[in-house]
Amino acid sequence: MTTKKKIILQLAIAIIGVFVALFGLVKFNQYVLMGIPLYPRMIVMILTQWLLFLVPGILMIIAKEKISGLGFTFEHLGRQILIGIVLALLLSTFLTVLPILLGFKDMVGSTNYTKAWQFAYQFAYSILGVAVAEELIFRGYIFHKLLELRNNRWLAIVISSLVFGLFHVFTGNVIQIFVTALLGFLFCLCREKIKNCSLLSLIILHGVYDALIVLWVGIL
Repeated sequence: MTTKKKIILQLAIAIIGVFVALFGLVKFNQYVLMGIPLYPRMIVMILTQWLLFLVPGILMIIAKEKISGLGFTFEHLGRQILIGIVLALLLSTFLTVLPILLGFKDMVGSTNYTKAWQFAYQFAYSILGVAVAEELIFRGYIFHKLLELRNNRWLAIVISSLVFGLFHVFTGNVIQIFVTALLGFLFCLCREKIKNCSLLSLIILHGVYDALIVLWVGIL
């Protein structure tokens, strides 16, 4: 098998595996999750998100690829984290706070959270669960496989972002699919154009941005 065909096969298996895992996770959350007591459920919600990376992770193990190859590094750790937080605050201001203040709160989101610990947990879940899994998949594995297939960063940005949008087909509507694709595009641009903006920065950016949606909807 040629290298190009091998990469295409890896991409296809990874994407199919991620969507199958997502479908299973949606059904698990629908029929099983709420039957678990609250505190174990909080842990399970984070851990089950990691299962989305199961197939790409297995493919990496088989190919003897390292997580550092996806752009994940601890070099300049404080700077990476700071960049992620600052970018999250900026995006949250323009894409969440401003629309809410302009009267589009219902389009931004909804929440029934009222207690501080609930909002705190949302940050943990969004960063350690959702953001870790989704960034490793889309701005990590899929993005870098697309680059291996064809060394065109713009093509990798567009395709990985479109797949990221379609990833929300089970949990959102057409508007959410479009918005998440746009967010994926912005996340890629941040990493490409901002010095020291790494995959870890994107994990922080993604997680904090998502958690802030719930926070702003709850208090504004």
